[in-house]
Amino acid sequence: MGLNPKSPALVLASTSPRRRELLGRIGLEPARIAAPEIDETPLKGELPRDYVARLARGKALAVARAPDEVVLAGDTTVAVGRRILGKPADEGDLRRMLALLSGRRHHVWSGVCVVGTDERPRVRVVDTIVAFKALSAAEIDWYVETGEGMGKAGGYAIQGRAETFVRFLSGSHSNVVGLPLFETRALLTSAGIALG
Repeated sequence: MGLNPKSPALVLASTSPRRRELLGRIGLEPARIAAPEIDETPLKGELPRDYVARLARGKALAVARAPDEVVLAGDTTVAVGRRILGKPADEGDLRRMLALLSGRRHHVWSGVCVVGTDERPRVRVVDTIVAFKALSAAEIDWYVETGEGMGKAGGYAIQGRAETFVRFLSGSHSNVVGLPLFETRALLTSAGIALG
């Protein structure tokens, strides 16, 4: 499965290897990858849903697009209530996040934006509910020592060792990894990307 020869070229506005791997699951390889430069600081009082939608749209529009290209951008964050958990600043921050997630449910929000050849941004927001088991101090220490949670929203990677902490998940698993494939496929199809 691949791109139809008449299909527009796909530009992935993300340097995330996870997003590229996820696109590969639906048979897509970006024609090029671009790193969007935008400020990712949440606005005062901004809800997680609005935050990921704004960032996905901003990233997609920040990338230069040729007339025959379609740009795909995404943003994923972890939220406990209205509180947005970004990427941990250091190991202490990672420990704080894991302690906050321990034994409770949280939301993983993703915004996906596709800008097609018609220049119209199409945005979808996806919410997945995840519940962690109660984590012991030893389990938190073990996970921090793996280094896996650094650079990840919410301080964990569900596709890695942290999956052993998940006792419940409702919604899209690929969303928690970093790109909800059902919604992404629909957006790309609507923008003229041919998928088998």
